[in-house]
Amino acid sequence: MEKIRWGILGTGSIAATFAKALNSLDDCILAAVASRSDVRAQEFANRFNINKYYGDYNKLAEDPDIDVIYIAVPHTGHKETTEMCIKNGKAVLCEKPFTINSRDTEKLISLAKEYNVFLMEAMWTKFLPASIKVKKWIKEGRIGKVRHIKASFGFYSEYDPDSRLYNPSLGGGALLDLGIYPITYTTFFLDSMPDKVISSAIIGESKVDEQNVIILQYGNGVLADLSSGISAELGYDAVIAGEKGVIKVNKFWMADSAILYDNKHNIIDEFNEPFKTNGYEYEAKEVNRCLREGLLESPQNPLKDTLDIMKIMDRIRSSWGLVYPGE
Repeated sequence: MEKIRWGILGTGSIAATFAKALNSLDDCILAAVASRSDVRAQEFANRFNINKYYGDYNKLAEDPDIDVIYIAVPHTGHKETTEMCIKNGKAVLCEKPFTINSRDTEKLISLAKEYNVFLMEAMWTKFLPASIKVKKWIKEGRIGKVRHIKASFGFYSEYDPDSRLYNPSLGGGALLDLGIYPITYTTFFLDSMPDKVISSAIIGESKVDEQNVIILQYGNGVLADLSSGISAELGYDAVIAGEKGVIKVNKFWMADSAILYDNKHNIIDEFNEPFKTNGYEYEAKEVNRCLREGLLESPQNPLKDTLDIMKIMDRIRSSWGLVYPGE
């Protein structure tokens, strides 16, 4: 491949962020975009200098000049659009959460194997240089044995029953949209599934979880204290505490820095590397690398990890009695 040719399916804010990242890379080209509306597709194409635009998702999936498609539609549209792209032989980078539940995730993974195409969840946090550095510090034993991880991701959003965040028909709620980040962050560093999952949520008038608290307990003595919310400002920071020290990461889900302390609060090491564009370029570069090397999944974000996280979130929702329409 001279330049990997990308298409974007969806024209919302996250599609725009990813388009900017793609346009900053030299080894690929943003070649097409699709929306359900010709007008929105054309506006997006003009904004990001894209040659082709479609007012029909199927036409993008069928375009023979596209190598890989980024899925940027609401959660509940991930399964259908990803399936459509895979069946047209396209590699897919699908936004998180990959699907609404693990059953649908398993179906897409099986389908990608059947059609022999690349598939990855767009969990961009795992590819950030700061995240990779923190994991390196942990693996090197810089804070000794990990004992505790604390991470929160929550903000206040005024209740609107029609908004993506509060609408159960769109997979709304804090867990799938925000809680997936601290859960993924924890499992990324520990490289294992929890032995016990305990959680509690406030299911509001919206019929979705408006805030939640999740405890992941591991048999090796590690506890993770995680929370997310769309109805309260919970912060965005993470702390990884070990026997010999602590790592603090501000805005962990989009971090470009991290600080390592000893147990007396002295700074031992620091990492600071501003994004070259907006942080989404790192996951895009990984997809480009995998496609050039003929890989069907990313070693850094394998499909097993995606499925494991979906299974954890299924367990959590089951304990709350939260079921989405159509499940």
